[in-house]
Amino acid sequence: MRRTVVLLFLAVLAVLAVLVAVRETEAQPTPVATQAPTPTPAETPLKEVPAPEETILLGQVGSLTGSEATSRISASKGIDLAIKEANAAGGVKGKKLAVRVYDSQGKPEEAAQAAARLITQDKVVLIFGDAASSNSMAMVDKAQTAGVPMITPSSTHPAVTQKGDYIFRVCFIDPFQGSVMAKFARDNLKLNRVAVLHDNKSEYSAGFKDVFSRKFSEMGGTIVANESYSKGDTDFRAQLIAIKKAKAQALFVPGCYTEVDIIARQLRELGVRVPLFGGDGWESNMLFELGSSALDGSYYSNHYSVDDSGLRVQKFIADYKSAYGAVPDSMAALAYDSAWLAIDAMKRAPNLSGAAIRDAIASTKDFPGVVGTINLD
Repeated sequence: MRRTVVLLFLAVLAVLAVLVAVRETEAQPTPVATQAPTPTPAETPLKEVPAPEETILLGQVGSLTGSEATSRISASKGIDLAIKEANAAGGVKGKKLAVRVYDSQGKPEEAAQAAARLITQDKVVLIFGDAASSNSMAMVDKAQTAGVPMITPSSTHPAVTQKGDYIFRVCFIDPFQGSVMAKFARDNLKLNRVAVLHDNKSEYSAGFKDVFSRKFSEMGGTIVANESYSKGDTDFRAQLIAIKKAKAQALFVPGCYTEVDIIARQLRELGVRVPLFGGDGWESNMLFELGSSALDGSYYSNHYSVDDSGLRVQKFIADYKSAYGAVPDSMAALAYDSAWLAIDAMKRAPNLSGAAIRDAIASTKDFPGVVGTINLD
């Protein structure tokens, strides 16, 4: 059965070139309407990799267990694929690469402890940050203070990279995503009245909500209800009843797929048939399985699409499927690009000191990624 959850960016929006602040990514995501991918069996975290002396050790922190593990494990696989490809091509400076992976369990305090362990115990030369902005925010001070470069594949909150010159990202940021979704709501969906339901414990959700609400209002729209919940909640009926009474034409949910499916089903149970829309936090093969038909006619923005016919994208998809037996999501694509960007920087750096790698990453221009052309400054 075809799902009508639409992945944005639409053609009218794809002409927007993005240069997202200092040490950010320039990208033009491709607009497509997607069909629900086939759900895959539960995945297990990657095993810890031993690091002999002739190996360059990198670190990764991700939510490998917990409610958001499905997409976070795919990020580990994206990094793993890039490392395998690089090693097959000779590695970096005559050495093989390995990755030490720690589970943040989706908790900022665990992410911070993992970052400290990677720096002080494992002596990694670079860290790949967590997907969630809240978790990456807990890691950046440790990386910056230690002079260890950190690249987050998908933490979209602007504050993550504002902590210092050793912190980078390859994804777009929430101000861009929020502005695009506000424009889409007004110009494409012709909406005048929108309700918002966000996670008040999430830096990502709160920041995304703020930008969307401001831009939508600036464009002449009205936010008729502004409700919130806390991560882990399963009953949203009180907020949804208030939203129903406000007679919103659509519901904006800048949250994660684990909550979106429950929100959609409970909204339909209340007899409300308006579309939902959100951002990259929605993206997961599990979304279609969990939300079922309750999400038909809804929309979300994302970093890449499996329907992109570009040769680089299709090769990545084929290689990932061959290695892991699944179609890669955007977390896998962003992590893959993060790893290859780091590999490219290490090859260009005069040595593998933190400062040398940092400078090489910062000078990256026109890097050909799966999610688009990446420029860092």
